Amino acid sequence: MSESLSGATLAFQRAMPMTRLLDCGMDFADAQSLFRRTSAGEAWDLVAEALAQAQLRRAAEAAAAGCKVTAAEAQGAALADLLFAQMAFNHDNPRKRALYGQLVAATRQLCEWSEGRMARVELPFAQSHLVGWLVRPQAVQARGTVLVFGGQSGWGVAYLPIARALARRGLATLLAEGPGQGETRLNQGIFVDVDMQAAYSRFIDFIASDSTLGAPGIWGNSVGGLWAARTAAVDARIRACCVNGGLAAPVLLPFRTFVEQAGAMLGTDDEAVISENFRRMSFHPARDRIACPLLVLHGGADPLVKPQDLQPFLDAADSADATLRVWEDGEHTLYNHASERTAWVADWFAQRLDVESMR
Repeated sequence: MSESLSGATLAFQRAMPMTRLLDCGMDFADAQSLFRRTSAGEAWDLVAEALAQAQLRRAAEAAAAGCKVTAAEAQGAALADLLFAQMAFNHDNPRKRALYGQLVAATRQLCEWSEGRMARVELPFAQSHLVGWLVRPQAVQARGTVLVFGGQSGWGVAYLPIARALARRGLATLLAEGPGQGETRLNQGIFVDVDMQAAYSRFIDFIASDSTLGAPGIWGNSVGGLWAARTAAVDARIRACCVNGGLAAPVLLPFRTFVEQAGAMLGTDDEAVISENFRRMSFHPARDRIACPLLVLHGGADPLVKPQDLQPFLDAADSADATLRVWEDGEHTLYNHASERTAWVADWFAQRLDVESMR
């Protein structure tokens, strides 16, 4: 890397602060160790990978002893470690691919231990497949299902803690890896130059095809909030939409990480091409109307998203049930209010999807 080691470490710690690590399910001791060891000069990806391996061993030992709850908890902590290990690389180099492969294998193992409550999903799209992970509640019949996804770097099982919160409220969750994300990009070769609404509607097709999953909702985080809003505007099956920290009209921001991640999602480093694709995907309230209940979340301390960036979503609401919730000291996607944010939004979805599914 062109930066000094200390510069790289500072960049990683800014992009992946302690609040974000914990929000995505990293064990607190692992998060502390990751910051301490990388501050002392160790490589971010190597430390996070080593922490993951320790958690995987703990999970396997617990499973062998018949301690299924402990095994699942340790496996979940390992997933978070691996998630942040691969996040050290913006471009799809062999190291990122290898780390993501470990993440996928560990997630498959968690599915095997879940007794049918967690399963891998692959859906045909654009001569390839979209990938996701379905997490079911304890009951056979879900009160509804929320399609949850991130933006440029938080994908799939990054939102497993959210899925668990939704499950406690009787809701299923489909953790989507949309175009430009996770395996859908790394292994299936689908980038963000496709029809994004059509892609996310394929996940809605899956939810609608299973009567045990109930009515669908959609929850997009970061740049994913844009795709959630645009999909809700064209897919009448969606019964509730949450935009968390979204940009209605994304542009290339003056951060190297943002630019590199945007390029990787599109499969090019040509900034003019990236900017043009952002314009293509932008949300326009005169065209994109949202009929279902809408919830928009914003953090007042978010360095990436300003109030004017999310106002178009609210301007597009045709439902009287449209809410803006602001945490004045909130970080991007409200990492630092993760527990309250997740509980509040999970309750919001439970109230709306359950009513709809029972009609």
